[in-house]
Amino acid sequence: MEKSKRTFLKSKRSFRRRLPPIQSGDRIDYKNMSLISRFISEQGKILSRRVNRLTLKQQRLITIAIKQARILSLLPFLNNEKQFERTESTTRTPSLRARKR
Repeated sequence: MEKSKRTFLKSKRSFRRRLPPIQSGDRIDYKNMSLISRFISEQGKILSRRVNRLTLKQQRLITIAIKQARILSLLPFLNNEKQFERTESTTRTPSLRARKR
């Protein structure tokens, strides 16, 4: 077939349009913890705009609100629970200078 005679076939795949995560009535504010917590990962990182499906303006406002909540101690800067766990207790060996004396 020549390029000019080819018919362009649309894909038969149907898709469901996802609803925007922020509705028109939602206020983006540092006090709105139920809204803010949706845009933070389990480690406490701010999720990207592609993952959130937000507009650029909404992402900026969310980022500012998250940072304000962190400064006011409403949110932790890090959410790393395994940081303080130790698998084995390590004992210190005496130094070589102490052994020689």
